[in-house]
Amino acid sequence: MTLETSFAASNMVIEMSQTPKPKPEMTGLWSSGEGWQKPHIRPFGNLSLHPACSSLHYAVQLFEGMKAYRGQDNRVRLFRPMLNMNRMLKSAKRACLPSFNEAELLECIRKLVEVDQEWVPYSDNASLYIRPHLLALLLYVILSPVAAYFSTGAKAVSLWADCKYIRAWKGRHRGLAKWGELWASICAQYEALDYGCQQVLWLYGDDHQITEVGTMNLFLYWTNEDGGKWFGSGTACVVCPVSRILYQGEVSKILE
Repeated sequence: MTLETSFAASNMVIEMSQTPKPKPEMTGLWSSGEGWQKPHIRPFGNLSLHPACSSLHYAVQLFEGMKAYRGQDNRVRLFRPMLNMNRMLKSAKRACLPSFNEAELLECIRKLVEVDQEWVPYSDNASLYIRPHLLALLLYVILSPVAAYFSTGAKAVSLWADCKYIRAWKGRHRGLAKWGELWASICAQYEALDYGCQQVLWLYGDDHQITEVGTMNLFLYWTNEDGGKWFGSGTACVVCPVSRILYQGEVSKILE
């Protein structure tokens, strides 16, 4: 039996609600609500979402990614977290999601990390990943200890450069962290692995302009024809060197 034949209306099971909701007045079908409720620190668990939640239908959601590190002095630190808060608020406004106070959210995150500070690894190669997530009208933060991003640690990585797929395009609103832009990159990532590369170097346009690399931006330093020096960089989930780039069937070695 195939999945198509097993999905039949004749096999439908109907379960009626034992506590049906009253029908609303036609003049009060929509309400802007009462604003944010009190923040809570709760045990990790599943989310309960309304079936009509906008994020499920239109991918209206966004997130940030940051880390807490344990220093050699045993103190736990976050790296420039207010910049993450500023970008998250900017993303929320761009996505027409509810606004929030960046300083208050950061203070909530600080208290959460303080409560779970023993989850911050006692290691130079690991950290506590912090994921603030704005899901329609739900704003929550989860924590998870993580090791080095690449299995090779801090060793140089290889990149697959191809214009077959496009991640950044003309008119795209840069500097935001949105969920909708990530799912389209998964297929290209698997193809890069098939070519023996660890990440995708995204290109754009007929002249194959460099935009970004997989889960991070790319640091570039070179000397142009006039002898001037250029340097480009951006945000990153991890900083590591690049060993080689596979472009149009040819491998360019950068580091031996």
